[in-house]
Amino acid sequence: MQNLFERIRDRKEKISVIGLGYVGLPLAVALSEKTDVIGFDISEKKIESYKRGIDVTKEIGSEKLKTSNIHFTCNQDDLKGSRFLIVAVPTPIAKDKTPDLLPVRSASEIVGRNLKKGSIVVYESTVYPGVTEDVCLPILERFSGLKCGKDFKVGYSPERINPGDKVHTVENIIKIVSGMDDESLEVIAKVYELIIKAGVYKAESIKVAEAAKVIENTQRDINIAFMNELSIVFNKMGIDTLAVLKAAGTKWNFLKFFPGLVGGHCIGVDPYYLTYKSEELGYHPQVILAGRRINDGMGKYIAENTVKLLIRNDIQIKGSKVLIMGITFKENVPDVRNSKVIDIVNELKEYGIDVCVTDSNADPFEVRHEYGIDLVDLNGNDKYDAVVVAVNHDEYSSLSLNDLKELYKNDRRILIDVKGLYSREEALASEFSYWRL
Repeated sequence: MQNLFERIRDRKEKISVIGLGYVGLPLAVALSEKTDVIGFDISEKKIESYKRGIDVTKEIGSEKLKTSNIHFTCNQDDLKGSRFLIVAVPTPIAKDKTPDLLPVRSASEIVGRNLKKGSIVVYESTVYPGVTEDVCLPILERFSGLKCGKDFKVGYSPERINPGDKVHTVENIIKIVSGMDDESLEVIAKVYELIIKAGVYKAESIKVAEAAKVIENTQRDINIAFMNELSIVFNKMGIDTLAVLKAAGTKWNFLKFFPGLVGGHCIGVDPYYLTYKSEELGYHPQVILAGRRINDGMGKYIAENTVKLLIRNDIQIKGSKVLIMGITFKENVPDVRNSKVIDIVNELKEYGIDVCVTDSNADPFEVRHEYGIDLVDLNGNDKYDAVVVAVNHDEYSSLSLNDLKELYKNDRRILIDVKGLYSREEALASEFSYWRL
């Protein structure tokens, strides 16, 4: 194992990336500029798209993907050609909010069946402390017939990809690395240093690295939950939340978080991984779960305020028509997994409201598969009683208030501006019935 890094650097040994989504694909493309890379995913459809140079994640761009020399495959036997394997599969939660480790378990089985002596397996998937060594490692041993520490080694290097962010890309974010011992840590660090311009940080242990990652998103979740709770309080007081935050933000050490929907496969998921492990050890977290409860309830809260505005404008609730602009979990990305916008949709439907959804960033087939919703064209002929701008896509911020007026049935124009894309003063001056968090 001593010369594994040199062989990788000299392209005599390949790196395999297992899981080619929003994390794995950018990583594989970055590595392919310095090493030979095998890109593996169980989705034949995704692999065929990548082979044709089509970036379904929109993280890399199709032009850059076409020029990469990655060997894309869904044939797990191809993994036998590598002794440095990186697992970057998703780690979702089940309906009961407990960790769903099926993807990372399945990936470990695939790696185990194709593991060779002298290999290093690095996990990037976000997990609670202990998963790499207590869950994944035994699976690798069982399916490979090899002994960890003697025949192969493991490490953990948490992903820090921010989907849709073209500045903080994989190369420009400090990379935490960890290994089961000093030897594996050094090899893992050197491999990542080939592509990470910002440098690497060597964590004291795998569990420390796992814990560091899971608290990064938990911290953001709690801070956004505080902003959401403030928006509820200030709404009752008749105070504009964004105006308050703008004023408070003039202090040098005020943390600039804003209210909004908190979904996706990271911030809306990771706190449950941490609380699961904590409760398993006998401690019931207070602050973390309180933050999750607030954020999980914001979709219902937004829907309720939409209904209140319909009532104030003397619009019959049952049978009224509402347009939701945006279904992805955040702005300017195509990913619809665990989007909290669906909570607004479902709550409005409970009132008998006819809800339509538009989003040109999202894949219509993915939306239909995930939520059973058929997207509508923003430029269609339908007219609405209310419009909810749920996701702050750039295309929406480029629309003027006059553009939005074309979407309404009449002059009782109800505008729910979740992220505060538009000026409250201008909206009111333009005779909108306006509300935002």
